[in-house]
Amino acid sequence: MTVASLTPAEKRIVLRNVSWKTFERLIEELGEDRKTRLAYSEGFLEIMTPLGEHENNNRFIESLIGAIADELNLNMKRFGSLTLKRESMQQGAEPDSCYYFVNEPMVREKQKIDLNFDPPPDLVLEIDITSSSLNKQLIYAAIGVPEIWRYDGRGLEFFVLQEPILIYNKVQQSSIFPGLSFDVIPRFMRQSLIDGETATLRAFRVWVREQNW
Repeated sequence: MTVASLTPAEKRIVLRNVSWKTFERLIEELGEDRKTRLAYSEGFLEIMTPLGEHENNNRFIESLIGAIADELNLNMKRFGSLTLKRESMQQGAEPDSCYYFVNEPMVREKQKIDLNFDPPPDLVLEIDITSSSLNKQLIYAAIGVPEIWRYDGRGLEFFVLQEPILIYNKVQQSSIFPGLSFDVIPRFMRQSLIDGETATLRAFRVWVREQNW
């Protein structure tokens, strides 16, 4: 067992030689009402506990995503830290947040997602103030997530899945929200620390309307 990092943002523990059955049993025994996030890749299990900075960033970015969807009149379904896993690929992860947009009509009436029958989320948000010990892109590519947003406490990166090779390319603008560049969200996050979150959300909505998307 290796403790990868301990910061004010998150705590991570990585276990080696963990079976898939153990991973699934942990998910079941820990239940859904918990703060920890699990990630699994071919025998490696990461257990991450988000702390204050991590969760504040996660929640405020989610508020910004919700504001964009509202202003653009896009139906969105949130699934938070939904457990996403494919046993055949020996890959699984629980993102900080995940969302359906394009495939929202297919899951609109659902409260639980089964990737054997349902599409993966269209967008996954990962807050990595301290870098994950596992290759999350490999995990999400195996699951088939079209777009990943990664925020490291300073900047935001967009990654779009390229099919059929299943490799993520770093891009300058989101494919979910064409016209949204990688530098906009961090700018408003910095502004929220000065003006407060409510005032910044109002300013962000004004900004979105001005873009004429």
